[in-house]
Amino acid sequence: MQKFPFDTVLIANRGEIAVRILKTLRQLGLRSAVVYHDVDAATPAVAMADTAIAIEGSSPIAAYLDAEQIIAAARRANAGALHPGYGFLSESADFARAVAGTGIAFVGPAPESIELMGDKIRARRFAQQIGFPVGPSVIEEDEPETFASRARALGLPLLVKPSAGGGGKGMRIVRDLDTLDDAIAQAGREGLRYFGDSRLYVERYVEKPRHIEVQVLGDFFGNVVHLFERECSVQRRFQKIIEETPSPALSVELRERVCEMAVGIARSANYRNAGTVEFIFDGQEFYFLEMNTRLQVEHPVTEMVTGVDLVAQQLHIAAGHELTFSQSDIVSKGHAIEARLYAEAPEREYAPTTGKILMLEYPECDGVRIDSGIVQGQQITPAFDSMLAKVVAHSTTRREAALKAAHAMRQLVLLGCETNADFLARLLMDDTFLSGQIHTGYLDEHPHLAKGPCGSDLPAILAAGALLTRSVRNSADAVPRLHAELGKWRN
Repeated sequence: MQKFPFDTVLIANRGEIAVRILKTLRQLGLRSAVVYHDVDAATPAVAMADTAIAIEGSSPIAAYLDAEQIIAAARRANAGALHPGYGFLSESADFARAVAGTGIAFVGPAPESIELMGDKIRARRFAQQIGFPVGPSVIEEDEPETFASRARALGLPLLVKPSAGGGGKGMRIVRDLDTLDDAIAQAGREGLRYFGDSRLYVERYVEKPRHIEVQVLGDFFGNVVHLFERECSVQRRFQKIIEETPSPALSVELRERVCEMAVGIARSANYRNAGTVEFIFDGQEFYFLEMNTRLQVEHPVTEMVTGVDLVAQQLHIAAGHELTFSQSDIVSKGHAIEARLYAEAPEREYAPTTGKILMLEYPECDGVRIDSGIVQGQQITPAFDSMLAKVVAHSTTRREAALKAAHAMRQLVLLGCETNADFLARLLMDDTFLSGQIHTGYLDEHPHLAKGPCGSDLPAILAAGALLTRSVRNSADAVPRLHAELGKWRN
């Protein structure tokens, strides 16, 4: 085993990604430190870490984004490396530079790579310059005064996007040119609100495309490999909710083509550490979309088919180690599907929900991995993203993996907070989904999945009943307390 030049790693994040990183640190024999706001004091990440350091702010989010406070915590913990997880800090070149300036290793790409590839406009220009296809688009900062007229000339439909966007925030589809000016104004405001950056660009919107992305790893010795593709076409409000690998849309030849494109882009950018190159696929051609210069939320599906621990590889690369495998050593076996469990109400336009988790029991199924950072008794608040956990199933075939994930979702018991678990189970068992005929507008064409009947809720209800019975046995005062709190429960 390669030795690390550091023995403690600070995790500058929370929730399931903090727990995910903690597990790998334990396996590697490294000590861990986490930062936490008061609202997370009783969460699994705080309990698992060797050291937990409280941080403060005007709000929980402000605390977790306070770079100076987090770097001070890393010093206090004597951390030799800092892993940002995913999110704002993971793609902040200024933060990466500030961390490196203290002598602490930043577990991610170099600041220069974040500046080049983490900015959507710069990344698109770079991809074009080195000869990779990018869809027709116009960039606001090129000629701000003619931005709208240049966008109109592209022809409908259009997609307005913030340069620093992510998670679908600020994006607008325009199908009527009379609404373009309003869409530009709204996208600019949201870009500034969510990312502190109001720059925009507009591209031709591809109807019914598929979203294909490729996981890459690069080290300090010029080695760049891919770990095959993921498909993330099932989205609501441009936010991925189902990810899988391999893509059911790609032949062997198409897979090789897109993976080679991703490696070419990463190598040209002198990219180091883990990253994801994303493409739009119209059924025949791939168009470069963006590069995420961090670990992706959907990385577990890649890990399950390749057996490669991506967090461990990130740490080895940050330590200056050379990749210990080459492209020919990486093999994809079987099919993996990830479903994101959200605290939200699909039948109410996926509105976020809140509540106290009164009971939580995850299924134990062969080939199913649960990545979670929540615990029974925890209060789900609107302060953070509403994702609660990821249910990842691996099997020999795509159909088996989908049905296994659906079965796991049906067995999950989460009381006290409304979730999308039933919706995900219906989606994973939908005939169209199982046939592989999906695209980014799939959910818009299948609204019944969000509002469908919940007749098969019986297993969860029975499980809830069993848990309630067990609680009664274990605690004489459990029933009155639960009935007082079960006002808006469902699984």
